[in-house]
Parts: sequence; structure tokens; C-alpha cells
Amino acid sequence: MDEWSVEFLRGILDAAPEGIVVCRAGQADQPVVYANGAFQRLTGYASDELIDQDLRRLQGSDREQEGRARLREAIASGQSCRALLRNYRKDGSQFWNEVEIQPLRNGDGAVTHIVGFHRDVGERERAGSRPAPGLPSWLREDRLSGLYSRAYFEELLQHDWQIGVREARPLTLLMFDIDELAVYNDTFGRPAGDACIRRVAGVIGASFKRGADVVARWEGGRIVALVRGADVAGVPAFAGSVARKVLDQHIHHPRASRQKFVTVSIGAASICPGADRAVEQLIQAATRALSRAKEAEEARIAIAEGEEIG
Repeated sequence: MDEWSVEFLRGILDAAPEGIVVCRAGQADQPVVYANGAFQRLTGYASDELIDQDLRRLQGSDREQEGRARLREAIASGQSCRALLRNYRKDGSQFWNEVEIQPLRNGDGAVTHIVGFHRDVGERERAGSRPAPGLPSWLREDRLSGLYSRAYFEELLQHDWQIGVREARPLTLLMFDIDELAVYNDTFGRPAGDACIRRVAGVIGASFKRGADVVARWEGGRIVALVRGADVAGVPAFAGSVARKVLDQHIHHPRASRQKFVTVSIGAASICPGADRAVEQLIQAATRALSRAKEAEEARIAIAEGEEIG
């Protein structure tokens, strides 16, 4: 076939088994310009109810979702992203929507449209012989890195936090961030950047040998690890050994400001859960420590302390 008509391509999209939506970029609401038949069946909304509208209606009043923030950040930066959302059909029934977005660019590199792929993962789970608690198994793994997904990590973190409250057992969170990943992507392209993330993730994941440790990809080139009952005094030395293992991979990064190889910065925080604390404090403390580590001129390792812990 030498030429594919618009009608032919539309027929392919409408025949797709998963929901596909195309939204116009560059506007605050990213209005819908196309929604295929599977998406209409998934949500209960007809095409004329979706065109020129935004997709916020699918969250109803349930707007405080971590996945929505991730999607907003990805759209603002022109990046691809995958997230799990609680969505609501036209009839009000809830379903778990696995959303993956991909930006479409014109010849000048500007994002003109955003394509969204939507899957009802709740229906997949019900199709199994015996529903498993928590997230479906295929959502527990991050497809890019092979580590756990962020959604599954957060689920385990909440679980361990509740145990920590009962048993007064400390939790330690380490955050590893690939330095100057955006520059690496600009130099070698996104596929090479993804390969870099996979390689670094493999090194970091292999460094945590205890079965109780949980390692996941948080976002972009950021890897997180949850360690139960760790000796905080030994964290800097351990983190330093992981950083050296990454550097020893000699992943060439000619435009890096320090080394000419890929490096990581590391932030860590340790908190003993309590009834007067929330799990977000641990995440925020590790994030603050990581920011401090990335600003350091020498060893890019920082442990949260004082006001950073709160």
C-alpha cells in the first residue's frame, strides 16, 4: 500500500482494543480532538461529549491523586509518562485507568499533540482466576528499568509505615538520581538515555541484596530504595559504594560538568514512624537531602537531618 488515507488510519485506531485519545497541546486544558471507540466504551462518553473537552471530568471530584501530578509534569516538560488513576465513567462507576501518554512533535521539535493510551486494569484483574490484593502484577514492574514501579513502591511503603508505627521500627529511604540526564539525552538521544537508565537501575538494584529491601524507579532517572531497620551510620559508606559501582560502569558522558562518565547523586533519610508523622515526611526528607547532594561540589551524598526531617 503506497498511501494510507485519513479514513484508513482512523479505521485502524477505531479498531484498536484499548482506548486511544489525541489531545491538542499548547492549551491549558489539552482539549480532546479524537477519541476512538474503545475509549468511548471504556468511559461511557460519546465522541461528541469528548471532542473539545478536557479529560478532567474522568476524575470527578477525586482530584488529589499522585498520578495526576505526574501526568501534569510530563505534559509540561514534553515527556512520555505512565500513571495509574482512579477514573469515573459517565454513569459514576469507578475504574482503575492505566494511562500512558506520548508527545507528538512537528518538524521543529515542538509538541503539537499528546496521545493517550487508556486501559481498564481493574477488568484485567477480575478476569484472573483469583484476584490478588493491591496492584495487578503487571503494574508492579517498571517496564523501562525492570525494577518495581513507583505505584507498587508507594503501596509497599504505606504498608511498611503502618508496621513501623506499631513496632517502632525505623525506615530508611535512599534516592539515587542520574546526574545531568537531560544533557545525556540531548547528546545521544532518548533511546540512549533509556538504555542508560536501565543500566544504572541494574547496578543499583543489584546492590540491595536483602530480600526485605525494595528498589523501584521513581521517575525519569531517579531510583528509590526502601530499607527496613537500617543502621543510619552506615548509610553514607554504603551509598558511596553504590555511587562508585555506577561510575565504574564508565558510561561515557562527554558533556558532564564533573566526570566524563555517568554519575549519581544520593539523598537518604531515616525516620521512625509514629502516630504524629506521615509517610510523606520520609519522602520529602529524602528529596531535600538529594537536592542538597546535587548541589555539592565534592561527594554527592547527603543524609537528611534537622529541619529536613521535620
